[in-house]
Amino acid sequence: MSRGGFETYSSDDYSKNFRQKRFNDFIIDNRVVGFYDEPIKLKSGRLSHWYVNWRGVSQDVYMLDEATDQVVGKILDSGVEFDCVYGVPEGATKLALLTQYKLARCSGSYGHGSHVMAMGRGNVKEHGKPEDRHFLGKPRGKTLVLEDVTTTGNSLFETVWLLRGMNVNVAMALSLTDRMELRDDGKIVSDFMKENGINYCRMSSALELLPMAYARLKPNRDIVRAVEREFENHGLDMVLL
Repeated sequence: MSRGGFETYSSDDYSKNFRQKRFNDFIIDNRVVGFYDEPIKLKSGRLSHWYVNWRGVSQDVYMLDEATDQVVGKILDSGVEFDCVYGVPEGATKLALLTQYKLARCSGSYGHGSHVMAMGRGNVKEHGKPEDRHFLGKPRGKTLVLEDVTTTGNSLFETVWLLRGMNVNVAMALSLTDRMELRDDGKIVSDFMKENGINYCRMSSALELLPMAYARLKPNRDIVRAVEREFENHGLDMVLL
């Protein structure tokens, strides 16, 4: 279908793209999840022998195209219509921008001025209007906030709260991968978000992905035991051996 000389897309082009197994396989095949011999410090400040890193996907056009097709499919499956997808700066920025582009192109209202390309600044400017200090394009309309990885969920929560404080209608928060770790307050991210009135959804979780990564990568027993101890301290029961 075309409009104004430009090809547009239907939601049918994406509606069948998200399948949980297909998405999990994509994550494992592209080494988004893996193991470290030596623990590394996460953004949350915790040390971990396993990682979730979407950066490689976001730096490869082919993989980014595939990943965002599946994000669009997941959003369409939710049954909620969004005007804007906004990425938590800066990790999910590329994912959100391409997802927004694809959703806009298959929208029935797509046209000049119909959708904004919203982007947050990693570092807030010290001058200018508030929307210019925080954004390169402020979100507009019903907004979905996209995060690549949630551990404690603090970055996602702070982003949602910032947006709401600037009168942005945040309808949902979506994480590509949830590490399923308990926060310091003893809650998992989904429960924490619910208590704070945030509609939260995850596309994949450590509970499904770690056994798949273990079967594929076969890390040594010491690393596996270390990961299991992490879940004893910060999460749910995880048995890999």
